[in-house]
Amino acid sequence: MWRRLLLVLACLQPLGCTNLIFVPMEDHVLTPDRIGLDYRDVDFAAADGVKLHGWFLPAQAVGKGSAGVQQGACTLLFAHGNAENVSTHIASVWWLPPEGVNVFLFDYRGYGRSEGEPDLAGAHLDFAAALDLLMDMPEVDPDRVVVLGQSLGGSIAIVGLARSPHKHRVRALITDGAFSDYRAIVREKLAGFFLTWPLQWPLTFTIDGDHRPLEAIAEISPVPVLTIHGLSDVVVPPHHAEALHAAAGQPKELWLLPETEHIKTFLDQANRTRLLDYLQRCDPAAR
Repeated sequence: MWRRLLLVLACLQPLGCTNLIFVPMEDHVLTPDRIGLDYRDVDFAAADGVKLHGWFLPAQAVGKGSAGVQQGACTLLFAHGNAENVSTHIASVWWLPPEGVNVFLFDYRGYGRSEGEPDLAGAHLDFAAALDLLMDMPEVDPDRVVVLGQSLGGSIAIVGLARSPHKHRVRALITDGAFSDYRAIVREKLAGFFLTWPLQWPLTFTIDGDHRPLEAIAEISPVPVLTIHGLSDVVVPPHHAEALHAAAGQPKELWLLPETEHIKTFLDQANRTRLLDYLQRCDPAAR
């Protein structure tokens, strides 16, 4: 048995655990106009030249439907989770433009219409490029930007924002279902199956250790940090949220949501309303 496990390890070692972190999908399921949203395609490039793609969803004037676009609105940069692409993850943010919030969502390299192959260092370059681009968009007030990352996107956003020259202009960082450490979450996943249990330690050391959300989150203060996690999350256990919240500087909030599964927070209207209230508290212009 041990010989077989060593053989598996030898085969997996060159691949590392990338397939546990990144599960890209190339084809789009839908475009925003099919769910009644105005949008425009945005093509841009990461610092290493990889061509990326995203969607900009303009805020609608509240109460006017799609006929009016709200000028000077708050803008939310959305970093999605590890599977599929923007065409499915739009389900978490489609409701924000009708509430008067611009949304920019993008795909990491290897996802959707973004070129390249997914990897951890590259995904952080992609986030940095998206935030740089957003700050220069004519439709965007650079002093009214909020970052929302879900699952993998939350972990990328923590490290990316901590290192960004735009950090102190961002009004808030919000994570939903994020994990505190890449190696830790992969180790937990490998430990959950008896055949991969012996591989949890050797394989996790194939993961780049330069991007550690638990260490980076303290560097975001004094930008407000909101950590959201469902207590019914079996993909990323809630202890990751508790660790991130404990490590974050002030001001910070922790929402542990009963009976909420992994990144399904905004299927609930009460959670949408609560998020809108939070955005107003973080946005002096809105107040």
